[in-house]
Amino acid sequence: MPRVLTANRLETGDVLWWDGCDWSTRISDAVEIGPEGEALVADLVSAERVNDPALIDVTGSTGNWLPTTTRERVRASGPSVRADLARGSLSTEVI
Repeated sequence: MPRVLTANRLETGDVLWWDGCDWSTRISDAVEIGPEGEALVADLVSAERVNDPALIDVTGSTGNWLPTTTRERVRASGPSVRADLARGSLSTEVI
């Protein structure tokens, strides 16, 4: 199963997705992470640029990822209590 890397921005708490070079706020920009994922997470933790980096399972393909867990689908779509604050990164209908 493909995996992508997610974290939260240290300063704002924004949900972030690794695009292969830097962080994006859109899951559609995320790239699949291969065997180098654990080393990348360790580097990011030591750099202290983000909070709670994690490799998560997804289905789909680049540009069209869908997290496999409800928790990560909520993180990708935005706040679950106010649809008007959703980021549009992932439709709230998939939750």
